[in-house]
This record gives sequence, C-alpha cells and structure tokens, in this order.
Amino acid sequence: MFKSFAFRIFLAALFLRLIPVLLSHGLGIGLDDMFQYDMLARSLAGGHGFRWYAQADLDRFASFLTFDLSSLRDYDPHLGIRTSFRAPLYPAFLAVVYFFNGTDFSRFFAARLAQAIFLGAPLASLTYLAAKKMFPSLAGEAQEKRSERAARIAAWVVAVYPLLLVYPLGLGTENLFFVLLIASFLFLLASLEKPTTFHFLLSGTFLALTALTRSVILPFALAAFCLLLYLHGRRALMAILAFALVVSPWILRNSLLHHKLTGIETSMGYNLYLGYHPQGNGSFVFGPSLDLLTILDDAERDRVGTQRAIEFIQAAPERFLPLAVNRLGFFFGLEKRVLMYFYSNNLFGFLPLPLLLTISAILLLPFVVVSTSAAFGLSLLRWSPQTWLLALLMMGYILPHVLILSEDRFHLALVPYIAILAAHFWVNGWSAFAARWQEGRGGKLLVAFSVLVVILLAANWGFELHRDWDKISQLLEPNGNQTYFNY
Repeated sequence: MFKSFAFRIFLAALFLRLIPVLLSHGLGIGLDDMFQYDMLARSLAGGHGFRWYAQADLDRFASFLTFDLSSLRDYDPHLGIRTSFRAPLYPAFLAVVYFFNGTDFSRFFAARLAQAIFLGAPLASLTYLAAKKMFPSLAGEAQEKRSERAARIAAWVVAVYPLLLVYPLGLGTENLFFVLLIASFLFLLASLEKPTTFHFLLSGTFLALTALTRSVILPFALAAFCLLLYLHGRRALMAILAFALVVSPWILRNSLLHHKLTGIETSMGYNLYLGYHPQGNGSFVFGPSLDLLTILDDAERDRVGTQRAIEFIQAAPERFLPLAVNRLGFFFGLEKRVLMYFYSNNLFGFLPLPLLLTISAILLLPFVVVSTSAAFGLSLLRWSPQTWLLALLMMGYILPHVLILSEDRFHLALVPYIAILAAHFWVNGWSAFAARWQEGRGGKLLVAFSVLVVILLAANWGFELHRDWDKISQLLEPNGNQTYFNY
C-alpha cells in the first residue's frame, strides 16, 4: 500500500495543504457560515445537542443584528436554540475535533489540521481511484498506460489545485462534502462494475452521508438510484434501503422538532429568498442575506422565505429565465470572489501590483485551463453506464443551483470530475479529437458540442470581467486592500 500511487499522491496533497494551515496558526474565523458551524460544533462537543445562538453568541452579533426571541417558546440562554437550518454531519465532524482538542481558540487550528489530513488530502487519492474506474483499461498495453496516466494526472490536478489547497482554512461544509461526494461516486462506479450487495450498501450509505452534509445532492442520489434500478433491478434496492436507514433518524428528529414532516435541513426558504430577491442577481447578496436571519424559528424562517420568493416570482415572472442564466454563469464563474473579499478587507495587507496579479493568475487560471480541457474531453466520451453516471452527477448537482442560488465556489465540488475529463483529453490528444470528428454524425455532434461549451465558458468569463471591472480596478489601485467589499 505504501508504495502505491494512491498513497503517494495522498502524501503530496497533504504536504501542500499543511503549508497554508501551519502558516495560519493564529487565524480566527470571519464569515457568518463559519460562526454558525462553530456554534453547532461547540454545542455538540459540550453534550447539549444540535443548538446554536446561546446568549453569549447572540451578544456577539448584537452590533448588527437584532434577533426576535418572541416566537420561541423555550429559549434557553445558556444552551441556545434547537435548530434544523443546517445539515448535521459537518458540525458533527467539527464537534469530534473540539471534543478532543477543547473549545478554546486553538480549536480553529485543530479543525484546519484535521480537515487537511482527513478531508482535503484524501480527495486526490479518491480522484485517482475514481478515474481508473471511470475509464477502465481496455485491451492492449498502450491503452492501459494511457488510462493509468490519465488517472494520475487527474489526481495531481486535484492535489495542486490552488483553491482546494486553501479550502481547509475555512470552517465550511464543502470540506466534508467534497470527499464524501467522490467516495459516493467511487462506490457507485464499483456497483456498476460489480453489482454486489456490499457495493450497493456502500453506495447508499455514502450518498446518505453526503446528503447529511449538503442536501443539494439529493437530485443526483435519486437519479443514481434510478440508474442502478434500471441496470440491476431489485438488487439495487439495497442501496436505497441503506440510504433511507441513514437519513431517516435525522428527518424524524427534525419532524418531531417542528411537529410536521421536515427534511434534512430547513434552509431552502432562505436560499430561495436570496435567489429571487428583487435586489439580487441569482447569487449571494449581502444586504438581503440579513433579512431573515433575525427569525430564529427555523420553520417560520423557511415558511416566510419560501412565501416571499413565490411573491417575487409572481411579481416579476420575466426575471425567472434571466436569473437562471445568471446562476449558470455564476456557477462556472472565475474563482475570484474569495480573493476579492479577503484582499479588499485587508486580511493580507497591501500587495504590490505584480504580486497581486501573479496571485490572481495562480488562483484563476487553473479553472480556465481544466474546464476548457474538460469540455474538449466531453467529445471523447463513449456512452456507458459510467458516463451516464457522470452525466447524471453533473446535471443533478448543477440544476438545483441554477434554480435556487449559485456562486463560483459551488463548482469546486465538480473539480475532481472535470479534472478526470481534462486528463482524458490531455492523454489522448488532439489526434483523438480529430478522429472523433471523422466518426460520422454522432462524432461531429459531440465535437461541435464541446466547442460550443468552450465558447460559452469564454463568453461567460469575458462578461464576468466586464461586469465586475469597477471592483477589480479598485482592487488594483494602491489602496485596494482597504476597499472593504461585502462578500
């Protein structure tokens, strides 16, 4: 095992992720999501259950938010409020870290270290294993070498991908979501290759764990189960059973909490409210993002948010399609939002223009290169159960964001799969691309589709830079680190 490529790429990915973690030893947290996950984890680690906003935490936010406690029947100032707003698994992961480390300031470094070791670094190894099952070696030594090379390149892309290197610094659910999603995908591929009860159980279990981290993956889970049932019949019911057994206790807990059937999390209304707000553009907007946070009853916040979103749509139905197009553009946008926020809020201090441009290129160009290469890689796909599964993942994950709320960071979950497609194209080269064109009408359609995707990506990035140029130009000025943009 220790000589395997999967282990070596894990070590390389871990080494690279430990660098920013160690350099940020004294770093605290600064975004609302991070504070919320931290509150939940501290409550769990203290044995108080899934609660947040105890009085001490309310006091922390009192300078800019006035919370409404009148609708709460049993508010406990010491313990806080039982909540269902967030999915449970990531706070549970943090709680385990806090339990062993303690809940003083050092908990942030301990969490980042645990995320680098157990969540960030394994992503590269799992990408390698998934790539090998995605494009299994065909007959012939040359083909086997190409498949192995493509899998290794995809793993290296994930291992060195700049934003994935620094993601363990944030207390965000994506850290756990990324690795659980690729594990689920890997076990689904194994179920397609060898439809055993064991593989079905693992597929269902890991899809459930992924959903308990971010329920946005539910459409893909449903589509994957349909594919398994179509291909393997009733045997695939084991995957559905495993999924149901894992998620049901949390759904039951939330339903008892709110005295009505409730899902894994109650954030849909909040996200719909932001996604269709008249002042919004389909992405996260700072001002309206505070409107519903003062409502501490999760069921009421969800109801109000959903109702208001419906009213927004009914008042201006002509916005529905443009907002969906906007969200698709945001989803595949350049990965600049985090850099713009942290640099403009003086986290790094002043950076000379050449250095700032260099850092920007390091952060932005990888997605440009990998995604355009992956688009060309689409033309090389051959329809198989594996490629159907990949297509269902892409569509099942992207569609909810197009209909609800979208940001560029959301596409990071797809980077391993995009890297697999890109590596497939890099290994086979332009000659395979040209040969695909010669394969008749079907080949020509796939090549044309690939070229169209590249054109749309380039047009989207050009429009994005034009749209945000006022902010970008301010950042490039001598006092750009003190422009203090909202997230």
